[in-house]
Amino acid sequence: MTDPTTRLAPCQPPELAIIVPTYREVDSVEELSRRVAEVLEGVAWELIFVDDDSPDGTAERARALARTDARIRVIQRIGRRGLSSACIEGMLATSAPFLAVMDGDLQHDEQLLPRMLAAIKAEELDIVVGSRYVAGGDVGTWNARRQSMSRLATRIGQILIRVELQDPMSGFFMVRADVVRACVRRLTGVGFKILLDIFSAAEQPLRFKELPFSFRQRHAGSSKLDNAVLWEYLLMLTQKLIGPLIPVRFIAFSLIGALGVFVHMAVLWPMLHWLGNEAFLLGQSTATLVAMTSNFFLNNILTYRDMRLRGRQLLWGWLSFVATCSVGALANVGIADYLFQEGHSSWFLSALAGILVGAVWNYAVTAVYTWKRPKTA
Repeated sequence: MTDPTTRLAPCQPPELAIIVPTYREVDSVEELSRRVAEVLEGVAWELIFVDDDSPDGTAERARALARTDARIRVIQRIGRRGLSSACIEGMLATSAPFLAVMDGDLQHDEQLLPRMLAAIKAEELDIVVGSRYVAGGDVGTWNARRQSMSRLATRIGQILIRVELQDPMSGFFMVRADVVRACVRRLTGVGFKILLDIFSAAEQPLRFKELPFSFRQRHAGSSKLDNAVLWEYLLMLTQKLIGPLIPVRFIAFSLIGALGVFVHMAVLWPMLHWLGNEAFLLGQSTATLVAMTSNFFLNNILTYRDMRLRGRQLLWGWLSFVATCSVGALANVGIADYLFQEGHSSWFLSALAGILVGAVWNYAVTAVYTWKRPKTA
């Protein structure tokens, strides 16, 4: 019988944790693990894949690697998605005093990791950034459109954090764990630029250094970046400006609702112009349905991007959206018609009052019944 006082020799705790958010990276995780192990020889490290339930089996491939190397770990997230929030979960799941964040598609140069670690320790820095925009760095084979979007986002980011950081949009950096823990409750976790989030959430100016690297082509698969990431970036900036009390989804829902006002008026005005004011009730009803449909599809693409409905679910989602918003729509039409018929206000103000009455109801109900998170065991 084993002596209960016997203790196994403790493993060396990690000095550096590399956080890699993944989605559909099954063909890259093995090569990335091999490269990290090669460049960090002599360093106590761990590699944490945070996978957003990839349908291609990324998490299973990473687990298979972890069975052969205890320094590899996997966090599989069910029912939630997002690069920044994945990075935050990974950074909080380790005891390592230094944290690196890099992509899982091999576009970031892993050979920079030892230099980052040496610099952050020797120069007593808070954060070291892999930069594409300092001397020696470049964006690789990006096309003109992507370069223009990056330059615009970079300039906005520099204005927000008020720091002379040349590449605030970089997704490749190393940070002290205590810096993250000190500001984690102020992070938005929105979008895909966690570095910018950390800089703007820090109470004190961060001591930083930028090291150049060349952005490489993807090892496998295709880029997940699309026009929606710019929307998420703007949402993060908005959240930073107004504070954390208002949920970011409500901000998105409200912005789309504001756009829906223009759709509503664009339908109502020509109907009144062609049919006369006596057709206001018909026009308001038609405009409400058109705006509701427009809002559903935009919210599905943008507000609830991480829970986007597709295929048959899209039809049922639209039906659910219309059905659950019916009370708000009835209030919308009824109040607007009353105000207009009684002469309390113009057709525009009457319509606007009806829209405002239904807005909060629509958000609360559709969040519960239309875009439901999958149940977990």
